[in-house]
Order: sequence, then structure tokens, then C-alpha cells
Amino acid sequence: MIPSGFEYHRPTDIASALNLLQTHGDEARVIAGGHSLIPMMKLRMADLDHLIDLQGIAELRGIEIGDGTIALGAMVTQSELIDSDALANAAPILREAALQIADPQVRYVGTIGGNVANGDPGNDMPGLMQCLNARFELQGPNGTRQVAARDFYEAAYFTARSDEEILTRIVIPVPAAGTGYAYEKQKRKIGDYATAAAAVLVGLEGGQITEAAVAMTNLSDTPVYSAAAGAALVGTSGDDAARATAVAAALGDIDPSEDMRGPVEFKKHVAGVIIRRAIDRAIERAA
Repeated sequence: MIPSGFEYHRPTDIASALNLLQTHGDEARVIAGGHSLIPMMKLRMADLDHLIDLQGIAELRGIEIGDGTIALGAMVTQSELIDSDALANAAPILREAALQIADPQVRYVGTIGGNVANGDPGNDMPGLMQCLNARFELQGPNGTRQVAARDFYEAAYFTARSDEEILTRIVIPVPAAGTGYAYEKQKRKIGDYATAAAAVLVGLEGGQITEAAVAMTNLSDTPVYSAAAGAALVGTSGDDAARATAVAAALGDIDPSEDMRGPVEFKKHVAGVIIRRAIDRAIERAA
């Protein structure tokens, strides 16, 4: 199928894009890489009169690494995340996760902002952003605000971003030196969503885990940040019992649904394997 007719806009600054959103209201949507919206339009699941392309807005691009903070423009592509050695040094889990998204053709066009903004529970970056304790910068008619990634997702395709706001930037605290990390993902084939995926960060000092973050992808109608799983690791040596307790806590926080990737019990089994694998690798890297 092909989309119904629409008017195409390509603004060159954020103010113009916001003005178009306000002018056309519910009849308009912004597009970044297009990998989520265009298929929905082709299937007539999204019927729009105005499409606002953000590709021409230079201020939405760029990777900045400052003193303790990483700032990613919303239009930074997955390929740019992979190619940035400075970013890989500051937060290597970003490259590890981006390399597991779809295929090179998708990664050259797909953007970090588009991946996190539309609330698709199958996208890889939302859970990773929760693990990294990122904040999303939103600009709208009332100014600029930031929302924590852990508070951003409300239900499948529903987020804290209002219809008149644009996600412009992602701000991430730089993980401490020596932080262990892992992004593990199981999928049926190249290009598919995860059956289950997990992002883990672990800080280790004096043989004890001082901080830990665990988040999961495509195991509920939103990404799942499991505070209980992280708490189960903190204060331990990361021994087998602590790892098993963390996995059990994470599994207690998920709510998968049966679909073409398998029944609920199968997904829970896969999730347990993937979460444990991510925890194991993050602790090994921290050590």
C-alpha cells in the first residue's frame, strides 16, 4: 500500500517546526528517520495531512561530550553513534547496542531521537536510556523541559511528550571509569525486534558492587527499568546467589505478551537467559 496524500514540510530550525505543529495540530506529525512512521502511513494506520521532516534542522545534530555529560542531538543516527570513538570511550554500551539494531541500511538513516520518542516498546534505545539514567530534552510552545527516561514511557506509543513538543536532545551522565556494561539481545533474524533484550551497568569498588542498573526491552508495553534487580546486586560481590536474585527480581517486573515471537512462558525463559548473560558480562567487564 501507499500512504494517503499529505503536504510535506522541511523546516530549517526548531522554531519553524514548532510553528508548523501548532498551526496544523492533530493533522501534523514530525518525522526523523521514518522507520516507524512511514510503515504506519503505508498501512493507513497513520493518516496525516502534514508531514514535518526534521532532517534539515542542523541544531538537532551533533555529539557533545563534556565534563561528566554526554549530549546527543535527536537527529544523530545509529551509524554516527557507532562511528564515534569519543562516544565509545565515554559510554561503550551505546556502540554495543547500536550495532545490534536492524542492519546497516537502517542504521545509516534511523535516529536516536526517533528511536526513543515514539514509545515503541520494541525499540532498543528506550530501555538503554533508562539504564543510563538519561534525560530527554523537549521543546514546545511553552519552552524547554527535561524528562527522565525512567519517567517518559506511559504505555505502548504513549509518552510524556505532548503533541506540540519535539524531542531535541538526549543528555546522559558519563558512566564512571571502569563501569562494567553489557547490552544483550535475542532476536529471530537480522532486522527483527528483540524477543528479549537487556542493558546492564555495574560499578565495582573494593570487590563490592556499589551501583547497578538493569533495564529491558520488548518485555512489556513499555521499556522496563528494574530498580529491584539493581538493588539485588548492590552491596554484594556479584556472586552467583546475588546474580540469581537480580534475575528473579527483573523477571518479576516484566509483563510480556504472546505474539509471533512466541508464547509468554517462552519469552520469560528467553528473558531470564538474556538478563543473566548481560549481568554476567557487565560484572566481568567491571572486574
